[in-house]
Amino acid sequence: MAKKGLMEQDLSKLDVAKLHPLSPEVISRQATINIGTIGHVAHGKSTVVKAISGVQTVRFKNELERNITIKLGYANAKIYKCEDDKCPRPMCYKAYGSGKEDSPACDVPGFENSKMKLMRHVSFVDCPKMTLTDNQYLELYMLKHGN
Repeated sequence: MAKKGLMEQDLSKLDVAKLHPLSPEVISRQATINIGTIGHVAHGKSTVVKAISGVQTVRFKNELERNITIKLGYANAKIYKCEDDKCPRPMCYKAYGSGKEDSPACDVPGFENSKMKLMRHVSFVDCPKMTLTDNQYLELYMLKHGN
């Protein structure tokens, strides 16, 4: 009997040649990691999330007009490593968008008034990522968020 969340597999009937990264047999056994991006306005947080997941986290009218993320955005992606010797690093890593809501990459707006939202909604994040441009210093309020 399969564990909760894992697709049951009968090795005598499993055709390994038909498996691919998006096969249910493969996806159900993938590790889950939650990544969150946080940073100042226009430092590329939404761009990073879109590059990984293919999901545009800027969705609301006022966000689209101003081209900034105001509300927390979530996107899901499956990331795989090609084990073939023909896939050198870093091209051996491939990301596929996923409709399954189990491992969101979270685009967190970098606004002072979002501090409580941030603490409440990203408690699941395993791997926070702060985005800074190479010519700017860490903003004082961003240091406050870390405490």
